[in-house]
Amino acid sequence: MRGPATATVAHLPDFDEVIDVRSEDEFTEDHVPGAISCPVLDNTERARVGTIYKQRSAFEAKKIGAALVSANIARHLNERFLDRPREWRPLVYCWRGGNRSDAFAHVLHQVGWRVGRLDGGYRAYRRAVIADLERLPRRFRLRVLCGLTGSGKSRLLRAIQDAGGQVLDLEVLAAHRGSVLGELPDAPQPTQKMFESLVWAALRGFDRKRPVYVEAESRRIGMLRVPEALIEAMWAADCILLEAPDAARVELLKREYAHFLEQTGALARRLELLLPLHGHAIIGKWKELAAARRWDKLIVELLVRHYDPAYIRSTGKHYTALPRALKLALGSADAAAFAALARRCQDTENTS
Repeated sequence: MRGPATATVAHLPDFDEVIDVRSEDEFTEDHVPGAISCPVLDNTERARVGTIYKQRSAFEAKKIGAALVSANIARHLNERFLDRPREWRPLVYCWRGGNRSDAFAHVLHQVGWRVGRLDGGYRAYRRAVIADLERLPRRFRLRVLCGLTGSGKSRLLRAIQDAGGQVLDLEVLAAHRGSVLGELPDAPQPTQKMFESLVWAALRGFDRKRPVYVEAESRRIGMLRVPEALIEAMWAADCILLEAPDAARVELLKREYAHFLEQTGALARRLELLLPLHGHAIIGKWKELAAARRWDKLIVELLVRHYDPAYIRSTGKHYTALPRALKLALGSADAAAFAALARRCQDTENTS
């Protein structure tokens, strides 16, 4: 019986499950989207073996490492994979397609599963992601949703997705709403590499014959950079301009930022980040409005003084097709209104 098959990144869809056998820290930094973490050496064990290798000898490190790897593989097999059927096809990878993935794949192969091992490991995967992010964005017909803060662009994206449209929701992938107040509670942003992997996976799943809807963004979403080729493709794409009355914008923003309405201290700390732009007097006034829970007044102030001018400058500068945008008017903030606008977008897919 031949050993584990060698696979490339292009073969990822051919496998039922992808197993990352690197350490937890390596997995957290970045991994193939959807992969499960089964480290053959955890963070502490990997550091221990490395120290023995440097301070004592390669032979001693290999002996101890082999014992740890064997025990961990047995544990993962017992806890995670005993229920897998004979037809199951797993793909295993480590950092560079070396000893860690070899060991795990060998055991799975001996059981009788048709296991694959990623040639070149994570390093080969990362090179493929970088190369694909340079070329994939230009292969799709993007439709960019523009509109002032609070006009409901994210809600419209979700409505388009619910109606069967193709949506690239960068703010969901980045775990951030893209503004100084955009940090999500209890949801840290992924690393830059992980964000790029998530964007890569989304792009690979789209049908090139159909448009892809994406919200207008700047180069950064929180601490993360939008891949250069993608942001350039967005800037050159057809636009849809969503317009909403101030009352609807205020209502939508209160819903989306409800956590700040409950945590006024956190809101005050975030507002302080705007001190260089607006000074102590204005920031002090905004803090007072927050403390008094005068949310409608505070939101209108933020929109008029900060968000609207910044958005108009940035969008007008970068999104060259904005003057020719399809204009949509949001009548209310309810789900039915967004569903109707989603249908309107899809009805015009072939006319933009």
